[in-house]
Amino acid sequence: MPTSLPNEQRLRSPGSMELDPNSEGLALDETVRLIASNKVEGTAVFDSHGERLGSVYNFMVDKFTGQVAYAVMSFGGLLGIGESYHPLPWRALRYDTTLGGYVVDIDADRLGQAPHYKEGEDPFADPAYGQALEDFYGKPAAE
Repeated sequence: MPTSLPNEQRLRSPGSMELDPNSEGLALDETVRLIASNKVEGTAVFDSHGERLGSVYNFMVDKFTGQVAYAVMSFGGLLGIGESYHPLPWRALRYDTTLGGYVVDIDADRLGQAPHYKEGEDPFADPAYGQALEDFYGKPAAE
């Protein structure tokens, strides 16, 4: 779907199933400004010193605004066992082309204190969880 964003260039023609020559048979779902969710999931997340904290597990989209609210990062554990999931405000992440991942201004110790959850839990069902995230990271700037 065209977005008419300034300086946006198509990497493939609309409706095309052209494959990305650098991947293993995956359709290219990216423009200069936009990227498909499946290409964001699994992307590394680093602290401001370039130390890897975890990776993007998924992200939470606001149903009413359509904006990404949180990138949920998987953190800790070994081979997926004992991982915890930490929602990070999307506004707190920036993409670093040198690292090939997202950078967030938080270290592993502080991240360990942030609101998080384990596999099988659904903290977003509780409105207090959203408030805990807001209390920890700060309220988003009014637009």
